Amino acid sequence: MRSLNYVQRVSLDFTGTLFPHAICLGDADNDSLNELVVGDTSGKLLVYKNDDSKPWITRTCVGMLTCVAVGDVCNKRKNFVVAVGAEGWFHLFDLTAAAAGKADSSSQHEALFSDDQKPCFTQHIPANTKVILISDIDGDGRSELVVGYTDRVVRAFRWEEPSDATDLGSGQLVLLKKWLLEGQVDSLSVNPGPEGLPELMVSQPGCGYAILLCSWTQQDSAGPGSGSGEESPATPGSEGPSRDVILHLTTGRIHNKNVSTHLIGSISRGSKDESSKCGLFALCTLDGTLKLMDSSEQLLWSVQVDHQLFVLQKLDVTGDGREEVVACAWDGQTYIIDHNRMVVRFQFDENVNAFCAGQYTCKEGKNSPCLVYVSFNHKIYVYWRVELDRMEPTNLLRVLEERPEFRSQLKKLGVDAEDPAAVRELVANVLYKDAQKKHTDTH
Repeated sequence: MRSLNYVQRVSLDFTGTLFPHAICLGDADNDSLNELVVGDTSGKLLVYKNDDSKPWITRTCVGMLTCVAVGDVCNKRKNFVVAVGAEGWFHLFDLTAAAAGKADSSSQHEALFSDDQKPCFTQHIPANTKVILISDIDGDGRSELVVGYTDRVVRAFRWEEPSDATDLGSGQLVLLKKWLLEGQVDSLSVNPGPEGLPELMVSQPGCGYAILLCSWTQQDSAGPGSGSGEESPATPGSEGPSRDVILHLTTGRIHNKNVSTHLIGSISRGSKDESSKCGLFALCTLDGTLKLMDSSEQLLWSVQVDHQLFVLQKLDVTGDGREEVVACAWDGQTYIIDHNRMVVRFQFDENVNAFCAGQYTCKEGKNSPCLVYVSFNHKIYVYWRVELDRMEPTNLLRVLEERPEFRSQLKKLGVDAEDPAAVRELVANVLYKDAQKKHTDTH
């Protein structure tokens, strides 16, 4: 297992505390460049842009924020920022106008972006939120909002508004369905099923997961009380019968049935491996198990580490279109694993309060792979340009042989390129004998 040492990082000012799911990367202002969105326990929503250490925008929310997300939750072909609190307050922000205002502003932190800016829409949904997901979970081309709760419940909502609506104030979240799980919900994700259709997945303790079936109809979503997010006995689709929750327990190592589990789905196979409709997803547990599987329940690999893994992400670090699995432990140990089970690791030098990975616009004015760590010392560190030429181990000779100019240089030096021993001796002399001579001369 190779160890990496990333050094290109930016430190962001952050004075609050946050929950593990109250941080994400996404295009918050619809300029095609990603921002970092953070929600703290005091109700502040902070948006960081580029390599500026101070927040680009600060917004005030009601209650203690537990999760944030960026996506087209209103199905208007643009992204919104969503922040949900423990008390059940759903806040919706449209930062597109703020981005336009900043372009006309001489200062990035003028009163135009002061803390008293309120969300463009607020609604109360059931309390004790833990994790949220914005995605098309039923394959109809429209995004839904999925919310996981601390009481083992998952609810799906959809944004609805009159056809003649002119602003967001006339719309609302409408409850589509409620599912009750056997174990705690730590992650939500969507993954293509065996037929290529999206499947809503939720992690379950003991390295398990459940598939939640979206069995609603348009009539099911229009019952009394649905606008407030509360279940109604008159709404057939609001209560989730057991047949709508399909539990899967992965095989292999015997797990503590109570150990927390996280998952991430829709892991890209890359353009060279898109023949299979089955989606790839990964699981990790607090006791150090990592697994990569496909939606046909085939186990592709399993890795055991000696660190407590508390979050799972995906990131293309090699630039080949295939996303690697990224897992982070509480002590900062971070593992990056590709589809062939090649593992590299990076040690962040502090204990980690929250972690995310993805594309972020930092130094170069374009999105690049990044790792984001939130420490317990009120700092956010963004490691940018988290890139690798290859995941598999290699040696210098193999790298040189792949370069066409290497053979021409050997010919100029009178070394036979077909003689491995002569090539190795030349490389060893260049690397070590000159260095040894310089060391001897200095003494």
